[in-house]
Amino acid sequence: MTCEQLLEGVVLPIDKPRQWTSFQTVNKIKAVVRNAYGLKKFKIGHAGTLDPLATGLLLVCIGKATKSIPQLQDGDKEYSGTMVLGATTPCFDLEQAIDKYYPYTHITQAFVKAAAQKLTGAIMQTPPIFSAVKIDGQRAYEYARRDDQSATIEPKQVVVHRFEISEFRPGSEAAVQVLATTPHQADAHHLYDNPQGCVPPFLPQADFRIHCGKGTYIRSLARDLGTELGSGAFLCALRRERIGNYHVDNALQLDDVADYLATS
Repeated sequence: MTCEQLLEGVVLPIDKPRQWTSFQTVNKIKAVVRNAYGLKKFKIGHAGTLDPLATGLLLVCIGKATKSIPQLQDGDKEYSGTMVLGATTPCFDLEQAIDKYYPYTHITQAFVKAAAQKLTGAIMQTPPIFSAVKIDGQRAYEYARRDDQSATIEPKQVVVHRFEISEFRPGSEAAVQVLATTPHQADAHHLYDNPQGCVPPFLPQADFRIHCGKGTYIRSLARDLGTELGSGAFLCALRRERIGNYHVDNALQLDDVADYLATS
């Protein structure tokens, strides 16, 4: 690929690794392009942030292709992943430790599927406080990091075309007696000494596939699923598989970007 072709506009579908931010991914590709073409200044950006613990499709746009970022962000998306039931975290995923446990032995596969069905269609959804949503000009996560309780995020309408529970693994009863004493006030560190990012093996888990419209937070769907179940839930694994016509099966690994640009 020549420098002129690159600047004319290229969309690179990248399979973002776990523990990488979208910003870090873009910076990595920026460094590859600078090294390959000797460019000091050029336009580059991504279409739709993926959380650090998520993997999968991230569209990185270079040159004139950055003009198409709004249109790419508007495309439907597909995700797969796993939700843990019977507990919550403040950020709705594994970036923070479990803060509360809830009853879960009443949860069955049929109950989970019925709850997921209720969260299908045009629904009102409140984004997580640990998100990039703006509140009075500031990102919501900035309020969350300083524990500012004044921040309020308004719910918005999103569209969930499909929320499929592909597998359900019921939890064990190993912790039922402990949880029964203080089911809504359990301190994860006190009861189980769970490190951040740990999933207690006794909790139920549900694998899912979701097809949704723009602006849908899968972490919020996890929280809402827990509410529908009369329990709690959080996201422990997420992979974005499709954005519009782009699919992760055709995406590049970060280490392959330089070779792709050299041979295209």
